[in-house]
Amino acid sequence: MSANWKQRPEGGGRLALWLIRGIARHGGRGIGRALLYPITLYFLLVRGPERRASRAYLARVFGRPVGVWAVARHIHTFAATILDRVFLLGGRFGGFDVRVTGLPELHEVLDRGQGVLLFGSHLGSFEVMRVLAQQRPDYKIRVLLDKAHNPALTQMLDTLNPEIAAGVIDAGQDGPSIAMAIKQATDEGALVALLVDRARPGEPALNAQFLGRDAPFPTAPWLIASALKVPVVLAFGLYQGGHRYHLAFESFSDSIAVPRQQRAQAVLSLIRRYAARLEHHARVAPYNWFNFYDFWGNEDEGSMPSPDDAPRIVAIDHADADAAVQRRTAVRRSA
Repeated sequence: MSANWKQRPEGGGRLALWLIRGIARHGGRGIGRALLYPITLYFLLVRGPERRASRAYLARVFGRPVGVWAVARHIHTFAATILDRVFLLGGRFGGFDVRVTGLPELHEVLDRGQGVLLFGSHLGSFEVMRVLAQQRPDYKIRVLLDKAHNPALTQMLDTLNPEIAAGVIDAGQDGPSIAMAIKQATDEGALVALLVDRARPGEPALNAQFLGRDAPFPTAPWLIASALKVPVVLAFGLYQGGHRYHLAFESFSDSIAVPRQQRAQAVLSLIRRYAARLEHHARVAPYNWFNFYDFWGNEDEGSMPSPDDAPRIVAIDHADADAAVQRRTAVRRSA
């Protein structure tokens, strides 16, 4: 199993994904869900690395070896949430029962008008967060996504809601451009949602305990949060079977501070806190884990940076991000 999740090809192909979209939209969710069984069988038989990653993760979260039926259930849960994206991104919420916790605290933070960073993960469905937009349409919601990864699925889902697609911040940009786009959005009072559990190949990361073993977590989200000085809220959209979801918001910090002299140690402390909350929800909903690769990394492939590797972690200064936004605004005005 390769720890480089970006090397894995997109499953199913463009034709299969569009076929599922068409049947789901015109035939209904019931027919779409019936298709999940052959899809699950396909992944179970054909996608060996994902199958092995699932078995390894489930053995870790349950503390015992698991059989093929547990792996099949894991893949089926993932397929179910992918199907539901068609309906959630299309604004068709009527068939879902979404229990929301922590919403008053999130409303309180957003109503300040200063912008919020919403940190999610590949645990459960991030798209169920769209329920928030339905309840408070006055909120500006921007999402950070890598458009180049899974291009067929991205293109298919973008057609469902062009407004959402227009608000996406492309994570495939260079680091300063991403930071600049996020700052511009938070300056406008937007909620910026991003996934913070996966470290890209070559991206600075630090190890934190997760399900009994050190796993690499990216440092960039925490450095951006420190530079922007905006509140950070965690979000977990857990699929509970059938048409039921649990959308949980948790306040993490009103303002993250990372001292320059103890940068690595401070970021590591933040990542450890986050990893503990991620592990808590993974144990509550174990089949919602959708990182189908070797999340921990093979021991013989080397380790990620330790707290002693502070020079490798590059900070994004708030002043630099602000200056970049001002430069872009000046260019637009001159054009």
